[in-house]
Formats: sequence, C-alpha cells, structure tokens
Amino acid sequence: MIARRLIAALVLVLWPAITWAQGTASLIADTVSLDGSGRLVAQGNVQAFYDGSTLSAAQITYDPNSDRLVIEGPIFLRSADGQVITAETADLDSSFENGLLRGARIVLDQQLQLAANQIARIEDGRYSALTRTVASSCQVCPGRAPLWDIRADSVLHDTEARQLYFENATLRVRGVPVLWVPRMRLPDPTNQRATGLLIPQIRTSDLLGFGVRLPYFITLGDSRDLLLAPFVSSETKTLEARYRQAFLQGGLQVDGAISRDTIRPDEFRWYLFSDAIFDIGAGIELRFSGETVSDPFYLREYGYDDKDRLANRLSLLRVTDDSLLEARGTLYESLRLDESDASLPPIVLGFGYESTLTPAVAGGRLGWGVSADATLRSIGALAEDSRDVARLGADLDWQRSWIDRRSGLVLDTQAAIRLDYYNVQDDPEEGEGWRTGPAAAVTLRWPLVRPGTESRAALTFEPVVSIGWSESYGFSPPNEDATLSELDEGNLWSLTRFPGEDARERGFRASAGLQMSRTGPRGGHQSLTFGRVYQSRPQPDYSLASGQAEPYSDWLVSARVDLPGGLDFDARSLFDDDFSFNKTEALVSWRNDRIDLSAGYVWLPADPTRERDEVASEWSADVEFQLTPNWSLSGEGRYDVSADELARAGFGVGYRNECVTVDLSVSRRYTIIETVEPATEFGLSVNLTGFSAGRSSGGPAGNCPGNGGP
Repeated sequence: MIARRLIAALVLVLWPAITWAQGTASLIADTVSLDGSGRLVAQGNVQAFYDGSTLSAAQITYDPNSDRLVIEGPIFLRSADGQVITAETADLDSSFENGLLRGARIVLDQQLQLAANQIARIEDGRYSALTRTVASSCQVCPGRAPLWDIRADSVLHDTEARQLYFENATLRVRGVPVLWVPRMRLPDPTNQRATGLLIPQIRTSDLLGFGVRLPYFITLGDSRDLLLAPFVSSETKTLEARYRQAFLQGGLQVDGAISRDTIRPDEFRWYLFSDAIFDIGAGIELRFSGETVSDPFYLREYGYDDKDRLANRLSLLRVTDDSLLEARGTLYESLRLDESDASLPPIVLGFGYESTLTPAVAGGRLGWGVSADATLRSIGALAEDSRDVARLGADLDWQRSWIDRRSGLVLDTQAAIRLDYYNVQDDPEEGEGWRTGPAAAVTLRWPLVRPGTESRAALTFEPVVSIGWSESYGFSPPNEDATLSELDEGNLWSLTRFPGEDARERGFRASAGLQMSRTGPRGGHQSLTFGRVYQSRPQPDYSLASGQAEPYSDWLVSARVDLPGGLDFDARSLFDDDFSFNKTEALVSWRNDRIDLSAGYVWLPADPTRERDEVASEWSADVEFQLTPNWSLSGEGRYDVSADELARAGFGVGYRNECVTVDLSVSRRYTIIETVEPATEFGLSVNLTGFSAGRSSGGPAGNCPGNGGP
C-alpha cells in the first residue's frame, strides 16, 4: 500500500499516468490524486489501457482494497477483439472484464448495436448480460423509429461462442411489432459459421405454386457442415440438402433434394450431385463427380439445373513442369427423350501420358506421349446402336524456332508422327488394324513493331504464312472424339484443327493471314486476326457448317477490343468469297462501378450432321445497374431470332442499406422443353444485416432528417 502511495505521489509530480494491477494496466488523465481513504481518483480526459483494451471516461476512481473501478461517463470501452461499449456509469474490476455498466450500448463488428438499461460483464468478460435491450443495425435518428429493431427483456452475448441469446423478443418494423419469439439464438456479426436459420425465401411459380424456403445451416465441427432447406408450397413438399467436408488433402460436397408433388403425385422425385477432389500423394490428384436424377424433367421443373445430360466422372491427374499424366472414366446418361446411344456413348474411358525434353543434337522441343481410350455402347443399348471402339496410340512431336535478328523474321518448324491401333466391335464396318499419321509444317512470321510512348500507342503488324502436310495410312476408324471442329484464331496456323485423334486432315495445305494488335498509352488493348486455309483436296471429316470441308476454307475474321473504361468487345465470324456468312458470334461487356453488362449474339447455319436441321440464331443479355447507392436493377433475356420469340426473360429489383437487403425477382421461360411447359417464377428474400448466418455486408447509410436525409 505504501509503495502504491509513493508511485501515485510521483505521478502527480511528473506525469498524470500511473500503472496498477501488477504493472499490466496504465492510466492517463489531466489530474490524478489520492483521497483520504487511499483511493486513486483520475479526472479529465481519462484514458486507461489494459491487455489490449482501451477505456475513456470523464472520471475513474480506483479502490486498491477491492481492486475495483468506479467510472463516470460518458464512457467508451473498446475491447481487444474490437467490441465497442458505451455507457453512462460503470463499476468494473481493474481488468475491465467483470462488473456492471448502466445506460450502456454495445457495437459488434461496426454493424449491430445493442442498447440496454444495464450490462453485466461476467466470467472474465466472456458473457455480457443485457437487460431491457434494443438491437438493430439501422441508423437511429432522433424522433423516428429505426427501419427495424428487436426488443427483448434480456440478451446474453457469449463472446467465446460468438452467439446472442434473446428472451421474450419482438421484431418491429418502423416501431410496429410484426413478430414475437419467446426465445431465439442468433450469431453475432463476427461469427462466420454458426448453426442457425439462414435467410428465408418466398418463391412462387406456375408449376410449383406459392411457397417458402427455410434454409437451416448446421455446423459439424471446423471441417464439416450441413445445409437443410425445406421448401413447402401448394404443389410440392421438398427437402433440399448440401453436405460439405474439408480434409487435409482434399474436399467433398454433396447436393441433393427429394420431393413429393402434384406433378407426379404417385412417386418421389429426387436428384443427387457430388464433387470431390483429393491429393493422394506423389503429386497425383483424384477427382470424382457424380450425377443422378429420378426423371428427365425434375431439374428443370424445380430450377436446379438446365442439364440435358448427366456425367459421372472419375479421374487421376498429375502435372509437372515437363509431363502430364491423366486417367479418366465417364459414365453418361442422357435426359433427352429422342437421343440414342449412337450419338452418346454411355461409357468413355481414357488414359494419356505426355512428356517433353530438349534434344542435344536437334535442339528445340521434343515431345512424346502414349494414350488409350475407349467408347462403349453395348451396355444397356440396342444392338443396332451398340458400337464399341477402343484405341491404343503413341505420338512423337518436334518443334523448333529460328529468328533472323536483322530482319526480324521468325521461322517455326514442326514435325510429328502418330501410331494407333483400333478395335471396332458391333458395327457394320467392325474390324481392327493399325493406322499411322505423319505430319509436318513450316510457319513464317514477320512481326513489325512500333514501340509505344507516353503519348503514342504501341502497334504490332504480323503477316503469317504456314505450309503443312499430313496423311493417314492404314485402318480407317469411325470418328468418335473429333466431331466438333472449329476454325478460330487459336488454330488457324495449327498442324490440325480436329480436337481429337480419330479424324485426320489429309494432303497439303497452306494458311495465310494477318495478326494485328494495338496497346494504348493509357491502357486498353485491341487485336485483329484475319486469314483462311487452303487445302489440296476436300476434307470429308469436317462438317459443312465448320467452313473447312471444301479445299478453300471460309475466311476467318476475329476481333477483340478492350477499352480503359471497362468496355470489352469480342467477335469472330466465318464467311465465303461471296460474303455469305457462316458461324458468327459476338460478345460485348461493360463493367464499372455502376453497371455490369454482358450481351451476346450467335448465329449457326443448318447442319444435318449435327442434328441441326434449321438455322439457329439467338441474342442474350445480362445486366445489373446501380441506380443509386441503395437501389439496383437487374435483367436477363434470351431471344430466339430463328423462331422470332423470347426464350427467357428475367427482372430483379434490389434495395440495400446499412441494415437490410431486399431482393425481388421475376423470371419466365417461354419455350417448351421436351414436356416442360413455359413457366413464370417469382422470388423474394429479406436479409437483416448484422447476423452472420446468410448476412451480406452493410450497404450505404442514409442521413437523418435535417442532416441532408429524407
């Protein structure tokens, strides 16, 4: 006691700061004095610091006998975890962790405010017990009720579990009671994973009627969780579920739903999707995905997915700096009523290994690989549609480039050879045999560059000419893996434009064209590619719509424009010598602080080899516009130009401020898909900001009347 008095006297002389409680707390004030009973009294701009917590007050009286602090306000207390408490008066221990605060307010994560007649801090600050409490994350203006608040007789805040427990709570909107709950538990804003109810959603559609979706999140430890979401409407009783688990070397997610509805009243309807990825050692990654559904229309009718084919996949993948190893197997299931296994093999198996090295003699890059694949239709298929094909192959590829330093000419050379063995069963042309395919190409580029400056754009102009040859000798297999060939800027000068191994280009060919680009001094980039391919003979393995079946391919033009203001444009098209356009696609996007727009156009000619008997043409658009800091509009649409009708349209309105987020949406599918009729769906969700389960970050706050607000 004598030592403390001496320290206090020294502080009075030298500096208005003192240390108490075994030297772990500090006090700063305008004046510090000792009264007749030995209590330390600090007055004027008082600040106390203890173990990361900060306390500000008008006056603090410290009693060394009881090790208590009597504090006069206004009081401001910030704890080490960021929690803020204000109060009029307080009686606390010297660590600020236990005691009583009157006329107090707690602010959690700068969002949720809890005002109470008094707050009792107990068990070393773990719990805060509030009486006669009002909780809200809305701005509070004098003389006007907040947009929403929760009034409760008592609230217990568990700072360790980060949970709020309400007793006799009433939710009010602009002061009007709308919901009473005897007891409820909600996570505080700092809790990112907590068991509890997420944001309810109101949904209504022509097929499923009016209903409510109530998602409930369940934590199963630090690495697992379960989401259950009952959806009840006039037409269906549905339970949706999602399970997630993280492992030390991977992760798993399973999504599913089960329904009993009036659409198919005598049966249960369901779907189950799963995805998993694991590192099984030696740099090998194991991936698995499974998909199954009770009937072909369930996913679309409930809006879960637009899939018309299901795929169950299992794969192993290992990637290093100079090698690639992959083994995969896929089981397909078609949801199209008119699709046969002739066009969709139920089982597809594949294996491949590739490696590269630098030969000491020839230089350049030498790549080699082995591969195998199989397509099986005989399982569960009709006899006439059960062709099975197996292939085992090896390939060798060499590439090297030379640059003439005086002229800047670049010469690229490439030579390759493949050897494959095929076995074809259950087909009119069944058989087996070997096939070899040599290929070579020489490409000459002349990049002409004008460097950019602070005021001048950088330009690149590059003429390109490529001459190549490839052939196929031996067995002629059916084309299983190279049916969807495209001519674009990525393969204009490639050795082949087939995406798989079964189909081969034959004879000589030459590709010629230009590549141009511009980079502006203030950002932005533009590029243009133009060219065509000349074949020595027709290529029957290419479809007519690909623009590559004739000796002279269609002209390819591809352009990309990226502007500094966030406006991007990307387009490509094929056309013949008479300017008759073939495949055409374009995409434009514009993104900044107020708008997020993307719009696309696609035009595809009729192609009977792809089961497309008529021209397909469509516009699509997706836009979100921030009208004000609080209000936003969104819209989407797809217009079928060929049919001259809307395929899909949607519209949404969102409102967001510091304490609430409201989303209202309406969408309609106009087209008839299989037996799924056109349908309209409405959705509504309301999120009270300040509780972590399903919350979003707070939006901009308005001003109170008289301060520039409404």
